[in-house]
Amino acid sequence: MNHSRSNGGASPHAPDVPPYQVVLAETDWDSLQTAFGGGADLPRVLARLLEPDPKVQVSALSELGELVGHQNTIYEATAPVAMYVAGILTHPAAMTLRPYRNIPIRATLLNWLVSTAYDASDEIVGRMQQYVPGFLTRGGPLAAFRDLRPMLYRAVAPFLQDSHEDVREAAVIAALILAEHPALAEHRDHLAVHARTILDTSSDDPNRRVAWKALEAWGHDVPDSEPFREERWDWGPHSDGCSDLEPPF
Repeated sequence: MNHSRSNGGASPHAPDVPPYQVVLAETDWDSLQTAFGGGADLPRVLARLLEPDPKVQVSALSELGELVGHQNTIYEATAPVAMYVAGILTHPAAMTLRPYRNIPIRATLLNWLVSTAYDASDEIVGRMQQYVPGFLTRGGPLAAFRDLRPMLYRAVAPFLQDSHEDVREAAVIAALILAEHPALAEHRDHLAVHARTILDTSSDDPNRRVAWKALEAWGHDVPDSEPFREERWDWGPHSDGCSDLEPPF
């Protein structure tokens, strides 16, 4: 796949996410590990994300969460699936409205990227490496996904000022986690403004925690006391019992 195209300033040194059609056609899915064996079923599941029925779309995302994110694990297939999801953020199907919640599927796609990126975040990797030396094996699935962060950031950045609140907030949280990559350090001051907006306006405590942690890590002033408790290792944005990925049908 050719990843050399430029994309208007979101991150000038990173390539674009390749077109989703290219990811789908040129990935050897059968050879890639998922939580339940090879990835032969992934093209069928990914194609369902473009169905006009939002119930089908959300069900497909939930299935992907099991196949390539089971037990908060990054598998060989996780990186190309994330590229595909990022690649369809601008597709018309991403503007389908979810029943009952009346929010674009685009917000749910972004929240899927949030949860996946969190599982590969510096916080989670740092915790794991205390107990499993060599956890971040060079050339392994986790390292491969983390290498994609600048590319994924380019796909997310256009939605940082989206007109829809849910899309905008999901994009900000995804960008804050992805911007841990050293190549994205130049964007952190700009993202800090968005992080403060999350702290000022969001009622979502996991999102507020991500914003607070990012500001703290980047040396910005943060509120003296935030009501965040240290959570289980499998806790992260949108991973509670009412996950945004579960169909409310």
